[in-house]
Amino acid sequence: MAFTAEDVYRMAPYARTLGVRIDGMDPAEVAMRLEWSEELSTVGGSLHGGALMGLADVAGAVCAGLNGPASALPATMQSSTHFLHPVAGKGAFATCRPLRAGKSNVNVEIDIRDETGRLCVRVVQLVALRSAA
Repeated sequence: MAFTAEDVYRMAPYARTLGVRIDGMDPAEVAMRLEWSEELSTVGGSLHGGALMGLADVAGAVCAGLNGPASALPATMQSSTHFLHPVAGKGAFATCRPLRAGKSNVNVEIDIRDETGRLCVRVVQLVALRSAA
């Protein structure tokens, strides 16, 4: 399925509300970022884990959608998040790659790095591909 950043924001308004910015969308790799803001921070000034999980979930859904049939809608079924380091500084940079794309679901892996390139969060998801109603 091919779509634009505006399609993503229309289908998933939460992505715009959270502040997710799309840097690239390709079936092989999706790149997104979340700039640091006080409203998304937690103790010590790092980005809140929920905000980072939101970034990962948007990236995973888009990657799954790009690897599914044109009419399929992605829905996260399972998500495993490993927080390795806090994300401070300018923000978080997510890269998502498909691990396995099937007819009804896609396994994806999302790496979130800080501005220095340090791996801070790794997320693995199983995303269902649902038929459009």
